[in-house]
Amino acid sequence: MASHQTPTTSAAHTLDDTRALELLRQHRRAHRQKNAISATLTADHLNMPPPTRGQWLADIVAATVGSWRFIIVQSTAIVVWIIGNVLTGAHAWDPYPFILLNLLLSFQAAYTAPAIMMSQNRQSEMDRRHAQNDYEINVKAELEIELLHEKIDIMKEQELLVLTQAVRDLSIQVKTLSDRLNTAT
Repeated sequence: MASHQTPTTSAAHTLDDTRALELLRQHRRAHRQKNAISATLTADHLNMPPPTRGQWLADIVAATVGSWRFIIVQSTAIVVWIIGNVLTGAHAWDPYPFILLNLLLSFQAAYTAPAIMMSQNRQSEMDRRHAQNDYEINVKAELEIELLHEKIDIMKEQELLVLTQAVRDLSIQVKTLSDRLNTAT
C-alpha cells in the first residue's frame, strides 16, 4: 500500500522527467552543433596523407628493430664479436672491454631511438584520428537511439490517450447502464 503512488506524485515525477529529458536534448543539440562546425573545419581528418620517405623509413626501422628476428640476429652478432675477440687474444681487433662494440651499439641506439619515436608519433596521430572517428560515430548512434526513444514515447502517449478515452467511454456506458437499472427498479 505504501508503494502506491498518488496521481499527483506520478504527474510531478513525469514533469521532472520531461524537464530532465528536455535539458538533455538541449545539451546534445548544442554538442551536435559544435561538432558539426569542427567536422566541417577538419573534413579530411580521416584521410591520412601518404607517408613521406622519412616516415616510411622510420616505420621500417621501428618494425625491424622491434622484432624477435632482429634481437636474435643482433644477439648472435654480439656473441660472435665477443668470442672472436676473446679467442684471438693479443691480435683482437676489439680487445676487452670491447670499446668498439660499445661505440657501435651506442651509434645504433642513437639513430634507432629517434626513428622509433617518429614511427610511434605517427601511429599515435593515426590512433587519435581513429578515436575521434569512433567518438563521432558513437554520438551519431546516441542521437539515433534518442530519436527512437522519442518515437516510442510518442507511440506510448498516443496509446495511453486511446486507452484513457476507451476507459472514459466504458465509464460512461457503465454509468448509463447503472442509471437505467436504478430507474428500472
